[in-house]
Amino acid sequence: QVQVAESGGGLVQAGGSLRLSCAASRMIFSLSAMGWYRQAPGKQRELVARITSGGSTNYDDSVKGRFTISRDNAKNTVYLQMNSLKPEDTAVYYCKADVRNSQFWGQGTQVTVSS
Repeated sequence: QVQVAESGGGLVQAGGSLRLSCAASRMIFSLSAMGWYRQAPGKQRELVARITSGGSTNYDDSVKGRFTISRDNAKNTVYLQMNSLKPEDTAVYYCKADVRNSQFWGQGTQVTVSS
């Protein structure tokens, strides 16, 4: 059974930092493009950052220069380093693994940025 699980969310003041982690099943991780998405109350889920199996990355314009996505294939884990956090970054953050024609989502982790 494929598993994807996020951790590392929490409450932080504006200007602070958090690092999210997402562990995925070994059977899929090295083959997967991994993405971080977020969903704020009343809004659609949106892509924040994505990293391919080969290490290419892309970011939403709203987080460029503040967030960094990376992956450690030895640990089957993808990270999202979030710096200079803003109240508008408040959302539930989800991790998704894309492998072949399948998608696997985590359960989400809450990030709250206070002003």
